[in-house]
Amino acid sequence: MDERGPSRTALVVALMRSLHSRADPEPLFDDPWGERLVPPTVREAIAERVAPGAVGAERERRVDACLRASPSYANVILRTRCTEDALTAAAAAGIGQTVLIGAGFDSWALRRPTALQGVQAFEVDHPATQGLKRQRLAALGVEPSTTTHYLAADLGAEDLAAALGRSSYDFDRPAFFSWLGVTMYLTREANLATLGAIARCAAAGSELVLTYIDRRAFDAAGSGGTFASMQATVAAAGEPWITGFDPAGLALKWRALGYEGVEDLDGADLARRYAGSGANGIASTPHSRLAHLRLSRKASAGSTAAA
Repeated sequence: MDERGPSRTALVVALMRSLHSRADPEPLFDDPWGERLVPPTVREAIAERVAPGAVGAERERRVDACLRASPSYANVILRTRCTEDALTAAAAAGIGQTVLIGAGFDSWALRRPTALQGVQAFEVDHPATQGLKRQRLAALGVEPSTTTHYLAADLGAEDLAAALGRSSYDFDRPAFFSWLGVTMYLTREANLATLGAIARCAAAGSELVLTYIDRRAFDAAGSGGTFASMQATVAAAGEPWITGFDPAGLALKWRALGYEGVEDLDGADLARRYAGSGANGIASTPHSRLAHLRLSRKASAGSTAAA
């Protein structure tokens, strides 16, 4: 990802979540924060590109249409709902802390339901992205929370355990980890290293939800189509997709680290679960996958998933 400033894709993802909550007829979650956390200049930049010369409501309508037309829109909405369902179930089972890796402008900690008020949230992200988010929170008058902890860390240079060690995170208690919309931007080696790092930071019984791209989409990208178009878009924004995984091969890697697969869903699975009515117009994104894992044993300090 671009280390010179906040993640552009994280900013757009936040706008997509709020758009879904505000404008889709049957929203899967309520997220009014995205459009508040994202600086107005970001939406204005989109407007300059997609609605030059338009003003007022028409200008805003075109920006919304652009966000909704993105092939990533469905994946953002579906993965958010699925992950929050898994977190709610984990908390009900007694897991009292959650770690958001690459948290971006996620707003879960700001809109958590009453049942999850006591869950300690640890948001880990690059200093540039997290710095802007904290500036926006301060500008919006959001008071510091005793249950939300911000850990600015470049995980390419600092180990996850070291980052969490700078906080009140309890290494001996199970935690729920989410790692969404990140793996495609990292090398294969960096992804496997992070998967191992999470296992070493997590107590047995911890859970992890991660998203990744099916390797076959990269293999077929040369023939054009939606995936190739999405690749070009994110590359133009300076955050290219570079890595996908074969689902069966990735499963072998996570099992070697002590994870058990709860489920590994593709875009069609998620669409059937959450968008079956068709009311929101959310289509399947078959190249995107979401894996829900549970750590069955504590990983040893030197354990890795060899590339």
